[in-house]
Amino acid sequence: MKPLQSIAMGLVIILLVAPAEGFHGYDLLPDYVGWLLVLLGVRDLDLPAEAKKSLLALAGVALVIAAVFWFPAVTDALLERTATESSAIDWARNLPALLSQALLCHLLAARARSAGDRRAGGWLAIARTAYLLLAALPVLVFGAGWAALESSLYIGTGLLTLSLIVLLFTYASRPWASVVNRTTPDASAT
Repeated sequence: MKPLQSIAMGLVIILLVAPAEGFHGYDLLPDYVGWLLVLLGVRDLDLPAEAKKSLLALAGVALVIAAVFWFPAVTDALLERTATESSAIDWARNLPALLSQALLCHLLAARARSAGDRRAGGWLAIARTAYLLLAALPVLVFGAGWAALESSLYIGTGLLTLSLIVLLFTYASRPWASVVNRTTPDASAT
């Protein structure tokens, strides 16, 4: 599987929710499995070392948060607060995911542009900016008391993630979305 395909499939799992009544509120498509696929895809991308470390760290934090929140008891205990506390917790738990997707878009846009693929670079830059706005907007929405916009934020985040999934599948075969060149020892040398 190509790196961008792995990342896209991970985001599909993260985006989908499959609750089952017989499983006491557990999601049959756990987000942490999606984040694991994202981490595997990022690991295989040819990115600058420091940028890759940052992206892996953000996605790793998102994976840990997703694993903790997979348990219905944890989610119920943390989100059974006042509306303001619940919204703040929800924003904080989604922040690493939003920032990792923004960084991914930023790094891929730079690679696409350096390879001369201006259209892909432009779309990925737009997605990056949208993710950064969606990461910052809850502060304004909750701080200013515009609770009516809260559902719009979640819808916007879902649509943006769906758009990123389409972009990643579309660009998966582009030369700039290549796999890290892993050298294996020559068998004849031993």
